[in-house]
Amino acid sequence: MLKDATWRNKGINGIFPVIREFRQTKDDGFGTITVDATSLGYGIIRVGVHPRQIAIDGALSTIAPKVEEERSVVAEELRLSMELPMVPLQGEYNGETEEVAVTRISERFEILNEMTEAISNGYVKSMIVSGPPGVGKSYGVEEVLRQASVFELIGQQKLKYEFVKGSVSPIGLYKKLHEFSDKHKVLVFDDADDVLLDPISLSLLKAALDTTTHRYLSWNKESYLLQREGVPDRFEFRAGIIFITNLDFTAVRSKILRPHLDAMMSRAHYINLDINTMRDKFLRIKHVVKETDMLSDYCFCNGEQDMILNYMIENIMKFQEVSLRTVLKISDLIKMKQGEGWEKIARITLMKKH
Repeated sequence: MLKDATWRNKGINGIFPVIREFRQTKDDGFGTITVDATSLGYGIIRVGVHPRQIAIDGALSTIAPKVEEERSVVAEELRLSMELPMVPLQGEYNGETEEVAVTRISERFEILNEMTEAISNGYVKSMIVSGPPGVGKSYGVEEVLRQASVFELIGQQKLKYEFVKGSVSPIGLYKKLHEFSDKHKVLVFDDADDVLLDPISLSLLKAALDTTTHRYLSWNKESYLLQREGVPDRFEFRAGIIFITNLDFTAVRSKILRPHLDAMMSRAHYINLDINTMRDKFLRIKHVVKETDMLSDYCFCNGEQDMILNYMIENIMKFQEVSLRTVLKISDLIKMKQGEGWEKIARITLMKKH
C-alpha cells in the first residue's frame, strides 16, 4: 500500500503489486519503488516515496538502514528511560530528605502548569515536556487546558485544544497543524515520539515550535488528499504547541537525531521534570495520591490510600509498571472485592510473570 507517493507530480495512493522493492536514493531516507499501477491506468511505474509511506501485507516494508538504526537507538533510550535506577524508596537518599525531594519535583510540575496556562493564553508559543511515563505529565496539562475554559462557539461548543497520541504520518501531521493553527488554540503531542524519526515530520515540528513572530508551514509536494480536503500548501501557524515525551532530549546519543533535538530545544521552552530514580517516581506518585482528589470517586475511608502505597513499596520490583495507572488499577480491585482478596488478582494481573 502506498500513501502519498509521487509520480510525474501526481499523488499515488492505493494497493499495488510490487515489481521492484524500495531503494533509497537520498540521504534523508527517500527513494523509489516500482509498482504495477494498471488499476490507475498508468501501467508499471517507479514512484518517489519515503519508506514510512509504504506498507506491504499490513507491515512496513524494508526501511532505509539509517532510519532503522535511529529507530533502534531511540527505542533503546526510551526503554532505559523507563527503567529508572532502584534506590531506597523511603527515608533520606544522597543527603536529600523525602520532603526536599517532593518539593523539588512539585516545583517542576507547578512550572509545567504555569507554562501550559501561558500557552493557552498565547503568552508562550511552545513547550517540550520530558519525564518518565506514569507520573501525570499528560493529566496535568489536560487539566490546566480544561480549566482554562478554552472553548470556541461555531454552532456548538468545540474544544480549542487536542491531544495527538501515537504514530502520525507527515501529511497527517501537516493536516493537524493546519486544523489547529488559529491563535489561542493548543495542539498537544503526547507519546508521539515516532515523528522524531521522520525528516519531513521533524521539519514541520521545528517550524511549528519556532519562536519567530510569524511561523509559516509549507507542503511542497502535490497531494490529492490535501487538495480534496481544502488544506492549503502554505499557512501561518499561530497556535500553541506542547510536545510531551518520555525521552530525555539532553541524553540522546544518536548522531543523526542530536542536531534536530537541539534545534527543537532551542525553539521551545524545555522542561525536564527531574524524576531520575524509582524513588523520585514513587514519591511523585505518593504525593499525587495523598494531596489530590485522584481517588475521590472511590470513597475510601478505611486507610485504603496508605494500604495501596505500602503494597506498592513492598512489591515495587514485581510490578509490570509503576505509575499512577497502577494505583488506579489496585483501587479498582479493592473496590471490586470490597477490600478482601484483591491481592491475589493484583498478583496475577499487575505483576511480572516469574
